[in-house]
Amino acid sequence: MALSWLPLIAAAALQSRTQGIVPREFRAVWVATVDNIDWPSKPGLPAEEQKRELDGIVDRCAELGINAIVFQVRPMCDALYRSEIEPWSWYLTGEQGRDPGYDPLERLIERAHAKGIEVHAWFNPYRAKHPSMKGELAPSHVGARNLPWVATYGNHLWLDPGSTEAQNHTLRVVEDVVRRYDVDAVHMDDYFYPYPVAETAPDGTRRNVPFPDSESYARYLERGGTLSLDDWRRQNVDRLIEQIARRAHRAKPWVRFGISPFGIYRPGFPPEVRAGFDQYAQLYADPLKWFRNGWCDYLAPQLYWRIGSPQPFPALLNWWLGQNAAGRHVWPGLFTSQVQAAGWPVQEIADQIGLTREAKAHGHIHFSYKAFRGGTVGAELSQTLARLYAGRALSPATPWLDPTPPAKPKVRVKRFGDRLRIDWGGSQERGVRWWVLLRRSAEGWEIVSTFGSEERQAELPAKSDGLRLVAVSRTGVESVPATVVP
Repeated sequence: MALSWLPLIAAAALQSRTQGIVPREFRAVWVATVDNIDWPSKPGLPAEEQKRELDGIVDRCAELGINAIVFQVRPMCDALYRSEIEPWSWYLTGEQGRDPGYDPLERLIERAHAKGIEVHAWFNPYRAKHPSMKGELAPSHVGARNLPWVATYGNHLWLDPGSTEAQNHTLRVVEDVVRRYDVDAVHMDDYFYPYPVAETAPDGTRRNVPFPDSESYARYLERGGTLSLDDWRRQNVDRLIEQIARRAHRAKPWVRFGISPFGIYRPGFPPEVRAGFDQYAQLYADPLKWFRNGWCDYLAPQLYWRIGSPQPFPALLNWWLGQNAAGRHVWPGLFTSQVQAAGWPVQEIADQIGLTREAKAHGHIHFSYKAFRGGTVGAELSQTLARLYAGRALSPATPWLDPTPPAKPKVRVKRFGDRLRIDWGGSQERGVRWWVLLRRSAEGWEIVSTFGSEERQAELPAKSDGLRLVAVSRTGVESVPATVVP
């Protein structure tokens, strides 16, 4: 047996030992704030209207059975949370640096956790200004401070990934959020070095504009570095990814680190997929290395193509699943917004979810929340997802972070007329993320309700029977179930 498979076997054995009776599937949606894609609907809305929209997203996700929101907290070296490092986002108030009067991330975490929904904080590591922003940069923004590690590339501002100062700035931002907020995960998407910007040469040909990092590369060579420019760039990104994983886990060992790279690793991987773009050579991103080294707890490759396309969804899904030497999670990104933007049939998304289930990927992420909004197509999509997610589920466990189960809940049941009141607790309550009430069904155990860690009480009809209560740790590991009603 090849030694490279030993970590996968060990992780699978650990997973099997920590599995319990709670149904599991990662059902997530990206909520993008850059360019006000998903929230808020436009910059400058009154705070109360912003709150209503945000609460509506949480309520809608709960209705559909979605159990995780991947929320973009840092679209361009700004903040959709209270920060002393970077200014408030322009996408909130229409004026970068202006306090909206409340903390969106704090509110989202409170509302989502109360409904059994995880919150993954989504950061863009290098983008410093997006052209959709129309106002002036705040004086505290990196782009307004004349820093040598902020560069113009195309119509964006970008941090230089080769600058130690830029790397440390991003690491500080991520660690600050992990320490101060009760997030369930840190999340990165596919933006590392920027996608190439093309220009027309005097002879009429099109060519890519070089990224302006020649000075930082020259300093690297002066210090005795020997890597080629391309390898040095990849090393810069590798270091950031590895350090984010280490610092996030050091700050809070249960917080997961997820990455959502471009969906095709390189042209020819796998051979039946056509690819005209090479993220390894153009974004200087090596997600296969990060995945195999176990630097991320889940990988969500953006499989943004149809099942029967020249980039067939099934082939890509199976290829990524086959690379999982470290035994981490593979939860592909689905281009769900294409049902609205490009006329994809809703059945395409349903079939892709079906393929993830057949392949035992145990999860997926929808891009993005706007696909669920309004209109006939949005309603059809919502109805389809509500049907597919009819049986509620929690995210799969990450026992490699901590396999320790919580204590068995201590349950007390009192009858009041035609109602039952259930109170519970346990000796290791500080390590609990969810309390899950389950009922035996013909298909197995089904979730009746999921309660946040602070909740200790529920009411049920007196005729309820066959109920169990399970405590679930912050890494998703289950306690021994407690009998509620025999």
